Amino acid sequence: MQKLFKDILTSRVYEAAIETTLDKAEALSLSTGNTILLKREDQQPVFSFKLRGAYNKLAHLSQAEKQKGVITASAGNHAQGVAFAARRLGMKALIVMPATTPAIKIEAVERMGGSVRLHGNNYSEAAEYATKLTRETGMIHVHPFDDEMVIAGQGTIADELLRQNPGQLDAIFVPVGGGGLIAGIALYIKTLRPEVEIIGVEPLDSCAMHNSLKKGERVSLDTVGIFADGVAVRQVGEKTYNICRKYVDRIITVTTDELCSGMKAVYQATRSIVEPAGGLGMTGLIKYIKETHCKEKVLIAINSGANMNFERLRYVAERTVIGEHQEALFAVKIPEKPGSLKTFCMDLVGERNITEFNYRLASRNSAHIFVGISVRNSEERQAFGQQLTKAGYENQDITDNDLAKTHIRYMVGGKSDAVQNERLFRFWFPETPGALTRFLEATKGNHNISLFHYRAQGGDFGRVLIGLECPEGKDAGLEEKLNSLGYRYKEETDNPAYTLFL
Repeated sequence: MQKLFKDILTSRVYEAAIETTLDKAEALSLSTGNTILLKREDQQPVFSFKLRGAYNKLAHLSQAEKQKGVITASAGNHAQGVAFAARRLGMKALIVMPATTPAIKIEAVERMGGSVRLHGNNYSEAAEYATKLTRETGMIHVHPFDDEMVIAGQGTIADELLRQNPGQLDAIFVPVGGGGLIAGIALYIKTLRPEVEIIGVEPLDSCAMHNSLKKGERVSLDTVGIFADGVAVRQVGEKTYNICRKYVDRIITVTTDELCSGMKAVYQATRSIVEPAGGLGMTGLIKYIKETHCKEKVLIAINSGANMNFERLRYVAERTVIGEHQEALFAVKIPEKPGSLKTFCMDLVGERNITEFNYRLASRNSAHIFVGISVRNSEERQAFGQQLTKAGYENQDITDNDLAKTHIRYMVGGKSDAVQNERLFRFWFPETPGALTRFLEATKGNHNISLFHYRAQGGDFGRVLIGLECPEGKDAGLEEKLNSLGYRYKEETDNPAYTLFL
């Protein structure tokens, strides 16, 4: 650990990276009674902290190693960091990216002088291929996080923090993927200021470090969430895990809705738009304040990057109000008779603002409503549900139902009497040409498509809802066919939102 601390102090990152600012979130500080600061790694030339570690690794290679060139696997910020650093040092850089990588990211790497090789449908497959190419070509492999020189480069952020804020400092909130960023920051801070809390922040659906620290050994996730793609890692590094086990105080996990709310908080504080992974630090910080009710603390959130697709902003905005507990979603059954809809709106909704209203006749006796209501907090959301029940309305709170939020709210239409033995699946399709064709080819035969919904959200993966008719006696091989695709999926046949509205 002493060597790594020295490596941070002797890092060569400033030959390419800049010392980013530490900005105060004035309004948020005032409203919470704490001093909240943002470390602006979105200011780097590649809009991400990844340049620090990549450049430090490449700069410390021997002359003979530099002549061989470098190779890495990445679909995001690390790829750009390596390409930028290699060009600055006059080296060849080969970047293996999944075939599902959007063109905008491929073009960004090529503009920085990197050569791109597409392989596989995900990072793991690309990484395996990069390792194979490393053996065949003799090029130097640059791991995105589990490398001491990479960790040391990221650790220079901690050195800047202590110089920029030499006084009171209570906690630092750090986004966590493979662990390179938090390992470098934690080691440096705990060596000099052991009283400062180091708190990692992970998405609830990509919490490899949280699970590893809890179990006491590195674990591998079966699936990882794709919204915060910058931290979508199945398994953390061996080196990073060992450092975090010793120096990290705790890991906070956050939902997608909470993360969208955190991204909005960063925007309000800086007028900068961060990528989902970049908003994790602020999201964890806000959650920490809510849970601990702390006052007069000095808290720092690391804004790790801002490589955000503009098209994703619509999705972020829609989910933010739920993340801030300002919208509640309910499925309500009302009697199908004249005046019932008016009674529902006047007597129950009252002065509340309706954010969404979908109505579908279910039978001659009843109708189903998908309704969104503006609320001030979780308590008001619960009170509205109790009010519905007291008034005799069958209802379900579906605010936390991801199927309802991602698909159902856009396609309320009722059931078809023609559909038989339908099973419902949610898929994460790679946003590449031919993804649907591959699905159709894999499922051809006995399974008729009875429902299909897709809505572009600006990510690497598209969220798709598909209904399949499964005739009796011809269903045994369906899961085998779906698994052969390699697409992530989840069955939703028993989801109450589907049962009510589709």
